[in-house]
Amino acid sequence: MYSLNVPVPGGIERLAATLHPRLVGFDRVRERHTLVCKRFETPDPDPDRLFERARRALAGAPAVEARAAGIAWFETPVRGPGPVAYVAIESPGLHDLHRRLVAAFDPIPDLEGDAYVPHVTLARGGSAERARELVAVEFEPIEWTISELVLHDGRHGERVASLSLPRPS
Repeated sequence: MYSLNVPVPGGIERLAATLHPRLVGFDRVRERHTLVCKRFETPDPDPDRLFERARRALAGAPAVEARAAGIAWFETPVRGPGPVAYVAIESPGLHDLHRRLVAAFDPIPDLEGDAYVPHVTLARGGSAERARELVAVEFEPIEWTISELVLHDGRHGERVASLSLPRPS
């Protein structure tokens, strides 16, 4: 499966490292952090064609602002075991990019379109109590400009291509 991801800023990586002692009670702690803009579930896609379609769908799209200001959780995620503790990302611009991609590619039911929740997963599985405790953690907001999206090959765990989003003049 391929996805178009936002590179996660160093501030979120540092936050995850700081939270690590609180995450060890979960079944799985994420070591690699991702922020998905759009997933692609097409049978054996050609990554070059996939990337070209995504590039056309986002033609003229500018860089967008994003902000991480809190931790939240999904009690019962659409896929995989719950709960899922995550860093919540606020970004109307990222929602706009997602909508453009969903218009060009089929949305994944219950996960994309109106159900899209931009987030960076920290950990999953384990007790809901542990997830609720994380929500109470406060941190200085992390703000950044999303000026690049990366086509990621989930099967091989590698970056395939990147797409620059121009900063407004």
